[in-house]
Amino acid sequence: MPGRIMVGVDGSAPSDAALGWAADDAARTGAELHIVHALDRQPYSVGRFPDFGQWNNLLLAASRVLERAEAAVRARQPSVPVHAEIVEGTPAAVLQDQARRADELVIGNRGLGGFAGALLGSVTTQVAGQVRCPVVVVRADPPERVGEVGVGIDDSGVCEPAVGYAFEQARLRGATLRLIHAWQIPVHAFAPEIAYDVDEVRAAQREVIRTRTAGWRERHPEVAIVEDVQSAHPVEALTGAGCDLLVVGSRGRGAFGSLLLGSVSRGVLHHARCPVAVIRPADDAEGREPR
Repeated sequence: MPGRIMVGVDGSAPSDAALGWAADDAARTGAELHIVHALDRQPYSVGRFPDFGQWNNLLLAASRVLERAEAAVRARQPSVPVHAEIVEGTPAAVLQDQARRADELVIGNRGLGGFAGALLGSVTTQVAGQVRCPVVVVRADPPERVGEVGVGIDDSGVCEPAVGYAFEQARLRGATLRLIHAWQIPVHAFAPEIAYDVDEVRAAQREVIRTRTAGWRERHPEVAIVEDVQSAHPVEALTGAGCDLLVVGSRGRGAFGSLLLGSVSRGVLHHARCPVAVIRPADDAEGREPR
């Protein structure tokens, strides 16, 4: 059974970019593409008497958004099976519900309802932090392609689903996979009476990368790898990598902190110029509805 990629659209520039990313990923993976537009009538239902004319206008506008989105996908990736629908409800609730039947959800970093100049919309923040399937957040102006996928590696097993997703994306794209591990000097290292060997620590951190990725390297020997170990804050290390796609776990320990769309993943979503995939740990991904 083919996979299912869900993309939320609202006619905004980030939404259009997300649509293009989702169409390309569906073509790479052989998945079906489901386009969803959330139609929220709540802001227009506060009057004493319902305005059915206004509601009809909203439906017409929503239909046009979907028609344009579907036409754009067919022009860009004509071989991809496409299904489009309008679902009534608030955008965050609709996307969270639809994602329960998806293998991947793709959204723009902010929608039409966001504040001008905001880097990350409230809907994006809610969805990326709560949806169980991989969530890819796309900006309206992604940088030129460089042929690399980046993934954050920490010293816990929680990052493994993110590593697996990154290997698969690199394989499908024929891209180099950059394994990024950030570490910071412990406070006691500044005490002169405590010996501290930076080279030894760096070697130990490289061993973390190799241990965490050994199985994936065996499964995907065709993927070219760059080991990127930095003494830096994780957000700085990840967003400075200059990749086509950054993959982060939604929760982790060690160098990447304790996350459920916590400080690191939120920081990457705010500051990365390229698309960012947020991957939940396997134990968090249980309970997804069958398709």
